[in-house]
Amino acid sequence: MLEIRGLEKRYGKYQVLNGLDMTVPEGSLYGFVGPNGAGKTTTIKIMVGLLKPDGGTIRLGEKDAAAGDWEKHVGYVPDFFGVYDNLKVWEYMDFFAACYGIEGLKARKRCSALLEQIGLEDKMDFYVDGLSKGMQQRLCLARALIHDPEILILDEPMAGLDPRTRFDFKETLRELREQGKTIVMSSHVLAELTELCTDVGIIDQGRMALTGNIRDILSQVNSSNPIVISLFGGGTDRALDILKSHPYVHTITVKEQDIVVRFTGDKQDEAALLLQLVESGLMVSSFTREQGSLESLFMQITGRDEERTVLKYENESGL
Repeated sequence: MLEIRGLEKRYGKYQVLNGLDMTVPEGSLYGFVGPNGAGKTTTIKIMVGLLKPDGGTIRLGEKDAAAGDWEKHVGYVPDFFGVYDNLKVWEYMDFFAACYGIEGLKARKRCSALLEQIGLEDKMDFYVDGLSKGMQQRLCLARALIHDPEILILDEPMAGLDPRTRFDFKETLRELREQGKTIVMSSHVLAELTELCTDVGIIDQGRMALTGNIRDILSQVNSSNPIVISLFGGGTDRALDILKSHPYVHTITVKEQDIVVRFTGDKQDEAALLLQLVESGLMVSSFTREQGSLESLFMQITGRDEERTVLKYENESGL
């Protein structure tokens, strides 16, 4: 488990990280997101040892980032590949294996296994700078795995990849997590993180604004989202009379045949409301909670969404 406590970083008078706390569960695929300037890139660079913090601690199990040899426990895939002129794929892998003291037959076996795992076993003799961006990113991932690190940290690893390559890359990440790897990944594609990650952390203004299991978070978001009720054959006025008198209904929005209700009751209360509407003779054709998303949650938390979650309905009126 990766634990960050009270992390601080300043650039001159500018405080980038202001007591950041972050916990990445062992074996998780942790999505790390934040708006530009929130401190995400600085945090990642500190996590991989490229920057020194001004305060706070980073631990991976019993290992302390300040104690030395941190790079042996961390694999890093940056958001750019770099330039490696006149290096073939096998030479590139062999070079980085040697950087970690892996040489000879052991290095060849390790490199071959990793290239096969990421689907580049037939590119061994290709020049690195001649590979497509997708292949370069997969090669960069293989290089990050060369020393079998306990945690992988990936900074926008799928930026600029075509849909097919993105799919293959995501499948590789899933396989690595199933094999027990702990992975931290930043991305601006929030729908992708929702699909892929087990946990998420949203950083804003140098602090952790929200973190936790992504399914639990979205479940809470969904339970606070409005109920959309669609009626067949009229009866809107009668439905409004019922809704206005209900103790868990806080606001009502009407547009055409849809009624949007801010409802704070639980699942049982929802079922009871639906039963009440049906027993009053209303023909309810649809009764559903609007689904939340990591994107809408991100916008609300980081202060870039002045509207409430329901954006496509008009004429909202309070009770």
